[in-house]
Order: sequence, then C-alpha cells, then structure tokens
Amino acid sequence: MTHTTTDQPNRRAGGAVVPVLAFAGIVVAVMQTLLVPVIKDLPQLLDTAPSNATWVLTSTLLSGAVATPIMGRLGDLYGKRRMLILSLAVMVVGALVSALTSQLLTMILGRTLQGFAMGAIPLGIGLMRDMLPRERLGSAMALMSSSIGVGGGLALPAAALVAQHSDWHALFYGAAGLGVLAIGLALFVVPESPMRAKGSFDLPGAAGLSTGLVLFLLPITKGSDWGWSSGTTLGLFAAAVVVLLLWGLYELRVPAPLVDLRTTARREVLLTNLASIMVGVSFYVVSLVLPQLLQLPKATGYGLGQSMVVAGLCVAPLGLTMMFTAPVYARLSARYGPKTTLITGMLIIAIGYGGGLGLMDAAWQTIVTSVVLGAGIGLAYSSLPALIVGAVPASETGAANGLNTLMRSIGTSVSSAVIGMVLANTANDVGGVAVPTMHGFHVSFLIATGAVAAGLLLAFFLPKPVRPAQHTQLRASSEEDANLERAEEALRGFRGRVLDAGGAPVARAKVTLIDRRGRQAGATLSAADGSYALAVPAQGAYVLAARAAGHGPLASSATHSGGRHAVDVDLALPGEAVRA
Repeated sequence: MTHTTTDQPNRRAGGAVVPVLAFAGIVVAVMQTLLVPVIKDLPQLLDTAPSNATWVLTSTLLSGAVATPIMGRLGDLYGKRRMLILSLAVMVVGALVSALTSQLLTMILGRTLQGFAMGAIPLGIGLMRDMLPRERLGSAMALMSSSIGVGGGLALPAAALVAQHSDWHALFYGAAGLGVLAIGLALFVVPESPMRAKGSFDLPGAAGLSTGLVLFLLPITKGSDWGWSSGTTLGLFAAAVVVLLLWGLYELRVPAPLVDLRTTARREVLLTNLASIMVGVSFYVVSLVLPQLLQLPKATGYGLGQSMVVAGLCVAPLGLTMMFTAPVYARLSARYGPKTTLITGMLIIAIGYGGGLGLMDAAWQTIVTSVVLGAGIGLAYSSLPALIVGAVPASETGAANGLNTLMRSIGTSVSSAVIGMVLANTANDVGGVAVPTMHGFHVSFLIATGAVAAGLLLAFFLPKPVRPAQHTQLRASSEEDANLERAEEALRGFRGRVLDAGGAPVARAKVTLIDRRGRQAGATLSAADGSYALAVPAQGAYVLAARAAGHGPLASSATHSGGRHAVDVDLALPGEAVRA
C-alpha cells in the first residue's frame, strides 16, 4: 500500500517556482519537435529508409511514454524535485550523444534518452500541488500541462532557423544547453516537496510496460515494409497483447504497483486517460503535416515553397496560442468546470482539423489552422491534470499525473508512427526521393479528426464532480475565496471531537482518515477543545483513526454520503505517547 507523510507542513513556493517549472516543461517538450524541420531530410542525413527514420522521432515519444509513470512513482518515493533534476540530466546526456553521431542506431539511443525527460511534466504538476496555495494551483497546472504543446510549437521556428543556417547537429547542442539552464534554475528556485509515499519501486512493472509498448509500436512503424499480414507483424502485435495483459495482472497483485490499475479503473480516471490519448494523437498530427506541406516546392502543385524558418514561423502560433490559453482556461474552468473546458477544447480541435482540410492552399491559411488548433489543444491539455487531481488522493498525485502524461505520450507515439506510415505509403517517388502527397496530408487530418471525435464521446461520459464545482480546490481566485473554500470543504466531510474516557476533550490528537483500500485520505490535529474537521475526497466508507499522547490508538468506521457528518472519537485506553 502507499501512504504519504503529511505531518510535515508543505513549503510555500516563491513566485518564481511556477515559471521555472513551466520552463522545464517547455524544454522537455522541445525534444518532441526538435527534428520536425528536418524530418523530410532525415533518411538522407542518416542514410536509411524513411520508415526507419521515423524512429528518430518515435523513440523519443516512446521513451517519454515509459518514463512518465516511472518518474512519477520515483518522485512520490524519493522526492519530486530530485527526480525532476535527474530527468533533465538524462535529457542532456541524450542530446550530447545525438550531437556526436550520424549513425541511425546511436541517434535513436540518444533520442531515447532525451525522451526520458518527459517525466518532468507530471513531476512539475505534483510539485505544484504540494506547494502552491489553491488560488494559484489551477492556472499553474494549466500552464504546466500546456507546456508540452508550448515547447513543441516554439521549437519549430527556432529549430528551423538553426538547421537552415548551421549543421543540424547544432540542434542537439542547443537542447543540451537549455537542459543545463533548466537544471540550474530548478536547483536554485524550486524547493523539494515534503510529501513522500511509502513502498518500493516496481521494477518488473516498469520492464513489462516498456516491453509491451515497444512490441506494440514497432509493427505499426514497420508494418508497411514487412506486410500487415506477415507473421512478424501479427506476431509482434500478439506478443504486445500478451505482455500487456500479463503486466496488468502483475500490477493488480503487487502491493506497490508502478501503475495503480484499480485507481485507473475509476470511471473519471479511465475516461480522462482515454480522452488524453486522443488529444495526444491530434496534437502531433499538425506538427508533422504542416511543416512538410509548407516546405514542399511549388512545382509539386500543392507544396507552398517556403523555407524552413518561414515554415516554423507559420506553425509557431500553435505553441503561442496554447501558452496564452492557460489563463483563459483558469477562468473558464472556474465558471464551468474542467469537464466542460475539455469538451470545449476538443470541439475547437475538431473545427480546426475539419476546416484545415480546406485551408492548405496558402501559408496564411496554415497560420489560421495553427491558431485554432493551438486554442483547442491548450484548453484540452489544461483540463486533464485538473480532472486527474480531482479524482485521486494526494498520495497518488505524482503517479496519477504520470499515468495521464503516459496516455498523452502514447497518443503522440501512435500518431508519429501512424502518420509517418501514412505519409510514407502515399508518397510519390521523385528521383529516388519519397515526396509526401496532398492525399497523405488529407488522410492525416482525417485521422486526427476521428481521434478528436472519439475523445469527445469519451469526455461526454465523464461523471459530474461529487462536490459543486465552485468548491473544488482548483477554483479559488483570491486568498479570501480560498479560505472560504477550505471552511466549506471541512463542512463537507467528517467533524467532531476527540474525547478521553471521562468525556473530556483531547487536544493535539492526530486524526487520520483512511479509505476502504487502506490508503490515507486525510489527516489533522484536534484543536484545544478536541474538535477536528476532515474533508473527504468522495462519498463512501472510511475509517477514522485517532492517536494522542497518553492514550492508545482507536479506529472507528464511518460512512460519508454527502454533506457533513458528526463523528466523536473516544480515546479511552491508556497507551504509549504518540508524537503528533
């Protein structure tokens, strides 16, 4: 089981913590689109086939998908700031490896190491929850979540400028420099979270998840070369199913799993994660399609004949719009809730891709498409951590957000593999060079539209929050509002007094709330008059356990069905002194 130490008060974060964490997220996200400006040249640069070259992008996305739950769990166990810095350090090493090679396998190794930094996103969200006052939490998490798209969008013009005027390996030196800067800022600005989970790291679970994802994505990227009905392709798909099923059964049996599948099976968590996959698919399609369309020569009849830099600038509004969407999300979510904001974002994405099918004839049209998609993806990405945080206890924040980021990374990984396959299979051979076609671009946009439609369907079935939206921890807009919300939340849980054998109040008794799975759901100390109040994360059965100096521990069952419940706790037995 996993429990979190809460006796130590949270450290309040300074004003620079949120920008530093968001900058770290942006640096990590740069790795996803760093090579997009040169994607059409990668087969020649690495002397390999186009289907092999796609793994230079897919390997980064895949390792990011694996790293997110791993680093989230390690952060819960050993410190989120520590794991954040470690993630960035691995990224720097990977960037330097890639900077020093033009060999495919070595390049894939370096890109794989770069992808491990994706764990910084859930770690940053976890640090924010542990340290920030609730009136700052909503907009901060929205910015951190959107940093995935912001970094990816802003990297395009910068990477294009470097690649056009310098050797393409300079991209990796620049990435390493950004990583070192992010590490330095985190060391000096970000404090470590006092929250710790108890338990051990699930190494077999990490190995099983990694193996299953590789077995799943490899045939997607190579299926067109091997043949979709070939024994190799079908065998790898079957092996992926078997490995992931065995992994799931193992995760259900271990006391401290890498991914808590029981928590994942909750309706709100499951649907949010499935919707996250669809958002991830839709995000990466535009990053792969528009830069290539813009750079293709006009002689093709549909290419827009722009330079790398111009192509990057045309797609840059995608990231800029996502960045400016974060404060808009906070206001929309404060009024309507994160579920409505997620649905709104996905509707805008669908409009962007649907309209984008007819907006491929001029550079300015691609800018319009980028702006619309950036607004929709920004709203959708910003909503996801709020939905997850509202559905899991604090002890599982890092792992739950890591799993959610894993789902997004799986979406981008599948998108990279599938779109790469579509563009390769629909390309024309011109002088031995594979040139993407307009048909391939249209099919890619239709795939993104279909993914968003599926995500919308999932989002509509998300349950309504147990508590009214205006009382959630992500909604306060001022300190006064936050104080009022804390008081109201206390009324929506258990409250009462801790009494001794003679009925006298017991001060500074530690009262712990434990859910039906044995996990700590809250803790507090009784006041001078013995009174206590504990908010509950959801309706259901709980155990109230109390301890105090000079008294033995006591536990009593209680059920919460909405509103407030009065439960007095009697400490009648003498026992050891307990440090509160």
